Amino acid sequence: MASIEVLQLVTTPRSFFDQQVRALEERGVDCTVLEVPRPQSGRGPADFARFYQRVLGETVLGDYDLVHANYGLVGPLALAQPVRPVVLSIWGSEVMGFSDRLDRITRVAARHSDAVIAPSMPVSRELDRPHTVIPFGVDTDLFRPIDRDEARDYLGWDRDARIVLFPYDPDRPVKNHPLAKRVVDRLSVEAELRTVSGLAYEEMPYVMNASDALLVTSERESGPMVIKEAAACNLPVVSTDVGFARDVLAGVSNCYIGESAADLARGLDSILDRRIRTDSRATIGRLGVDEMGDRLLMLYTTLLRLDS
Repeated sequence: MASIEVLQLVTTPRSFFDQQVRALEERGVDCTVLEVPRPQSGRGPADFARFYQRVLGETVLGDYDLVHANYGLVGPLALAQPVRPVVLSIWGSEVMGFSDRLDRITRVAARHSDAVIAPSMPVSRELDRPHTVIPFGVDTDLFRPIDRDEARDYLGWDRDARIVLFPYDPDRPVKNHPLAKRVVDRLSVEAELRTVSGLAYEEMPYVMNASDALLVTSERESGPMVIKEAAACNLPVVSTDVGFARDVLAGVSNCYIGESAADLARGLDSILDRRIRTDSRATIGRLGVDEMGDRLLMLYTTLLRLDS
């Protein structure tokens, strides 16, 4: 069939969204991205109204085959144009209990969309309409094993220190930084809990490879993508049982799932005592960007065939 023209709508692009667009374009899909404007004062109703006018103009005047809404909040704006079929990708937080209002908006948009995508089984279980599960892919060229000493030299970190990576802003309550601190305080070996946020995405592979373990203590997650990225680097992971953590780490050596500070500390102690990597990269083939791109293209093709 001829090249597919897709209007991609997004609130705030994330790394996995950018990878999605690149994967589709590599497969001959022509993507035009429209982002909801975000003034310094924050988004308001007027910003979404102006964004809708852009969406309407693009779909009426442009030669698009479909509109792909990425995140539940832009779903209604995609549906408000009367011309093109709509694909809705739910990122996760929209239906995972973070906001009742966003939950309602997303579920209404999902019921009226022509196709709905969930990125993981935890998100899938929250949906009450037919949908397709297509996991966000990991860029395994970027996230790859790097020698730990090389990574530490690059970042200027002490080669001998035991470093536990907490990959979030500690001020975000849902990430539960206090639990991470309690876990590290219980360790039988001396270790540093290092928090990282706001770093350039291209730097994260060095941060992961320079660390001895990744510690995720979130109260709830739709992902988290950071676990897949750590797996691609063969970085041991200790995590609460949130999102797809258990699924991604199933059968992977030197990784642990727990709930209490004591459980998590036992797993982390074992990792820090041995200081060996995991075999998790071998599981990432099914989580890669190429598979995501192939499955999205198949969904687009099937939808357009049915629509015609």
